[in-house]
Order: sequence, then C-alpha cells, then structure tokens
Amino acid sequence: MNILFTKKLDEKEVSDILGTEFSSHFLEVIKINLLELSPFPLGNKSLIFTSVNGVESFFKNGFKPHENFADKNFNKIYCVGKKTKAHLRKYGFGVFKTKKNAKELSEFIVDNCGKEKFLHFCGNLALDILQEKLPLQNIGYKKVVVYETELLYPKVEKNYDSIAFFSPSGVRSFIENNNLDFQQIYAIGETTGAEVKKHTTQQIFIGKDNDLSALLKLIKKEGAAINCH
Repeated sequence: MNILFTKKLDEKEVSDILGTEFSSHFLEVIKINLLELSPFPLGNKSLIFTSVNGVESFFKNGFKPHENFADKNFNKIYCVGKKTKAHLRKYGFGVFKTKKNAKELSEFIVDNCGKEKFLHFCGNLALDILQEKLPLQNIGYKKVVVYETELLYPKVEKNYDSIAFFSPSGVRSFIENNNLDFQQIYAIGETTGAEVKKHTTQQIFIGKDNDLSALLKLIKKEGAAINCH
C-alpha cells in the first residue's frame, strides 16, 4: 500500500511499525519559521505550550521559567501533547498538567485554575480555543506568537492509496491544489481530523492522543484491509 505522509518523519520509526507491506512517501506541506523576540519577565504567570515549535522558540529566544514553587514569581507549565511535554523535559522543565488537545486543556484550566494568569507561547495559526474560553471565565490570558506557519500549497501528481495529516494548517495547505481522492485518510488527532472533515464526507481514521506511534499502529491495522484486496 502506498501512503503519503504530509510531514517529514523518521523513516526508520515509520518502517519499524508499518513493515514491508507499506510503501511510505513524505511531503512537507508547511514550513515553520521561528521568530526572534526579546525575552521579557514572566512574573508569576502560568505558561501554556501547545506545540514543540512553541517550546523551541521560547527557549531559543532566551526565556527562562522560574521552577521553584516557593518563589513569589513561580511559573507553572501546562502543555498539549506528549511530544510537547518531552521537549520541555529536554530543556530541563517539568509540566504541571498535560492534555491531549487545546479543548481539554481549556476545560481543565476553567475547572481548576481560575485564579492564575496565563501566557500562551504559540504560532500565528494557533486555534483560538483558549483565547475564546478563558477570558469568558475572567481568567487572564495573553497569546505570545513565537513562530509562524507558512503554507506551501504543494501539487501532488502521483496517486497514493492513503494519506496522513498532522495539523489543521497542513490540511489547508494540501487541499488548496489537491483533492482527497484516497482509499483511506488518517489524522494524528481530533483537531486535525475536524479540519479534514470540512473537505470530505469520507470516513477519517483518527489517532489517539496526537501520538505518532499510535497513528502508525492505526495505519498498520486499517491499511491491512487494503493490502488484503
């Protein structure tokens, strides 16, 4: 089975799970540009990260959270996704709460963290779920754009059996010059899946927890049906 991944991935990680029955192809549909910012004091704000790119740009720009909860200016860290959490750990910082998407994180914050003020380090195309939900509950929230997502709008000439998407912006980039004429369509998580559903009535196979390994296992399981024919 030929599958198109709309992102450059570790080919060994992909082949280790999918095996030899799948022919995997990779196409970049978006480009990430980290922005240069002058770091400012974080005060006692809580910090939100919804992507690896947000974490990367935050530390590249010289921001530094205060980890000691005994300090007056202590920064609690919240994030979306296992990879974002792992990237924060790479820089030596723990996470107070991780949720699988922005909707679940916003619900947790509204229910449990009403007295905190938040800074959200994100991209220019970040979904407005947090921005819409938190101020409605009188929870202090400010978005800090630390990277930009550029849509590349590629044109795909070859035919593939299946396609996998990794972000809503990736879906929008691909759909500009291509249709969704595939036997199977995959999305890494619910937010990306919701964007795909705007463009097709076909069934979308959605991975769990925005996790690549879980998505690859789903592709192996569901793709076996095509390989049998």
